[in-house]
Amino acid sequence: MGQGEVKRYFVIGDIHGCLSHLERMMEELRPRLRPEEDALVFIGDYIDRGPDPRGVVERILRIREEFPHVICIMGNHEDMFLTWVTTGRDLDLYLFNGGGVTIRSYQEGGEFRLPPEHLRFISSLPLYYETEDYIFVHAGLRPGVPLEQQDRFDLLWIREDFIHSSYDFGKLVIFGHTPLRRPLVMKNKIGIDTGAVYGGPLTCLELPALEFYSVYGSEAPSFDLV
Repeated sequence: MGQGEVKRYFVIGDIHGCLSHLERMMEELRPRLRPEEDALVFIGDYIDRGPDPRGVVERILRIREEFPHVICIMGNHEDMFLTWVTTGRDLDLYLFNGGGVTIRSYQEGGEFRLPPEHLRFISSLPLYYETEDYIFVHAGLRPGVPLEQQDRFDLLWIREDFIHSSYDFGKLVIFGHTPLRRPLVMKNKIGIDTGAVYGGPLTCLELPALEFYSVYGSEAPSFDLV
């Protein structure tokens, strides 16, 4: 996708299997979107914890067919899922982090069956996406480390060392991963995970307008550990 073609970015926070949140967000955004010049950015954690992880992945795949500019970032939950699917390792870690509901959502006739297009989608997710003005990443960045030298673990899992830092990353960093009661707006970063799966809203940030949209879904909240 050519960056010069995009004038606005609509960045959507952690969905975690909450399909009704995603559907309502798309209803909220659709009248505002100008497909040829707007980009939808999904910040990761499409699966786990919530009731319909498979449905969320299928919906995002349809969104990618419908809109020309869609950017999907890898979240730590997609990374854990991919590790288990491709190597069989770290199942206990994945289940501890709410992966059981995702495994069940892909069961057919008592067997786990992951559609090839879903595996290709998850396997293809980048760890971050950079534009002239923004860095989109799931968890955050390690202060003082150049973007191209950032550690994979930090990009997917970092919390306090990034959130509490006033370090100038050179561009505004947009991130999810850490659920907050309301979006975190700082000079160097904006956090948009507002805990949809825990009973909060799903939040979208419009850039460069710095306008927020929030919707609630119909799913019962999850009380799993973060």
